[in-house]
Amino acid sequence: MQTSTPHFVAATPQTMPAVGHSGWLPGALGAMLAIALTGWASHLILPSNPTLPWLIAPMGASAVLVFLLPASPLSQPWPVVGGHLLAALTGLACHALVPLPWLAAALAVGLSVAVMSMARCLHAPAGGTALLPVLASPAVSTMNANYLLLPLVLNVILMVVCGWGWHQLSGHSWPHRPVPAPIPAAWVGHIEDADLDAVLEEWDEVLDVSREDLLALLHAVETRVRARALS
Repeated sequence: MQTSTPHFVAATPQTMPAVGHSGWLPGALGAMLAIALTGWASHLILPSNPTLPWLIAPMGASAVLVFLLPASPLSQPWPVVGGHLLAALTGLACHALVPLPWLAAALAVGLSVAVMSMARCLHAPAGGTALLPVLASPAVSTMNANYLLLPLVLNVILMVVCGWGWHQLSGHSWPHRPVPAPIPAAWVGHIEDADLDAVLEEWDEVLDVSREDLLALLHAVETRVRARALS
């Protein structure tokens, strides 16, 4: 009996190969080790308190970005540290000032996005951090901000240290340094799909954009350059 792949699965582009410098297997191993080291060290360092978390859940999402998409602007050290801390402070403020939980949750996420954007440290997993104080249980809600901030600060520092060490050992630069693009001496013609595929095959970074969107962007630039040359 033949089974067909659901359309929504087949239509999803494969973002990275399994192996190689930009494969998901090395990234998965790095994320696993980072969570293990972060959790182990936090468990040892934090005071013994059964109600004090030693690992914040959004660290899992941060690990995915840091180790599998290290070139993304959302994955750099300042967004990881600043994004989580600003989101936590915003969530704590909304929890303290807004009595309705659903409204506090909405404001915590929305305001966190605004604050992170203004501080140039937008980090998607931090949206979950903003919700933590708002959705905390009543017993936890009576505790002070140390319940969230103490393990969070330790977690983000350890995550950044693990990310830096892993990428140094694997031969990548993190924080990400853009690769200087060679400037062609003259326009050589139309960009073919095969040209993009060949460059992506040789590229040593996972790009946080689909092949189709990248090709559309290149064709739009090409069209604009041609129009300027003819004007």
